[in-house]
Amino acid sequence: MRTVFFIVRKEILQVLRDRIMLVQIFVPPLLQLLIVAQAMTFEVKQVDLAVVDLDQSPASERLVERFLATGRFEVTLATASGDQADAALLTREAGAVLRIPDGFARMWARGMSPTVQLVLNAEDGAAAGVVQSYAGQILADFSRDEAPSVIRAASVRPGVAVQTRTLYNPQKEYLGYMAIGLLASLMTLVGILLTAQNIAREKEIGTLEQLNVTPITRGQFIAGKLIPFWILGFIELILGLLIIGGVFRISFAGAVGWVFLGTGVYLLAALGLGLLISTVVSTQQQAMFITFFVLVTLLFLGGIFTPIQSMPGWAQTIAEVNPIKHFVELLRTVLMKGGGIADIGRELVAMALFATVALGAAIQRYQKTAA
Repeated sequence: MRTVFFIVRKEILQVLRDRIMLVQIFVPPLLQLLIVAQAMTFEVKQVDLAVVDLDQSPASERLVERFLATGRFEVTLATASGDQADAALLTREAGAVLRIPDGFARMWARGMSPTVQLVLNAEDGAAAGVVQSYAGQILADFSRDEAPSVIRAASVRPGVAVQTRTLYNPQKEYLGYMAIGLLASLMTLVGILLTAQNIAREKEIGTLEQLNVTPITRGQFIAGKLIPFWILGFIELILGLLIIGGVFRISFAGAVGWVFLGTGVYLLAALGLGLLISTVVSTQQQAMFITFFVLVTLLFLGGIFTPIQSMPGWAQTIAEVNPIKHFVELLRTVLMKGGGIADIGRELVAMALFATVALGAAIQRYQKTAA
């Protein structure tokens, strides 16, 4: 352990003296968390609306006002020409077109159900679905509140009442969900990329061969190399949590101690993968290319940006052996849902198994190639 301590001390001093590495460790990840977490969202905050009101009645005006009152819709074009509205949709001057037919108020007053058309730009299917949901709720509220007495009297009948409760994220804000996912990706970047680059650097400058002929065992060397980055990972975690809680004002529902426990296990998996990559490369440039390929694959199959449940079956199967997927679920379960050890036990076991396999394979390959 005394030998490992001196190796760890040497690595920490080397990192502190390397200004480029210090910047690489702290500045880009934290800036990404600050900027990208607020930019990457599927929430639709404003929709440019083109209105084709062929009725020009008080009832049609009240319907348009309902859309404006939500703060999510802004009328950028009011016209009687359907072709002009379609052109606005084509040129992205409008993201949706609301068509109110002639005779809307007359049919409404007679207790009939007029048809209102909503045309959406569905280039982005997810955003179009969100806009459709917003508009559907507005139209449902308008129908309930503005319905003529004849319709209200006819619709009073026994039925099933639905009461909706929104758990874990009552405000339906996307920032906390994305920020926690990005925190997992930044931890992965530190764990895999820096480990692979550090050992590849030892190969480039020739110090790895010198270390191999010293009395230091391979186990001591690997432990001394990985422990500093394991510690740096925790520093990165603390800074990330401070940004999420202090800057974004997101409260944590669960005990942060479980997050530290999960992070400790996950960093072993990430460091093991970085060590494994370092055994198959000879230069830092090669390490960066392979790490980039691995990171992109793991991140997009990790449930950070898209739900695992929406992926094809084969992708969901691959995701089960992806440590990022389990780490993201652990973070969100603890920080957003207030989960405890019983709720994250499966994720801890999965990450521990991956860490065992990755570290074992890396050490075995290192023994074969670094002698």
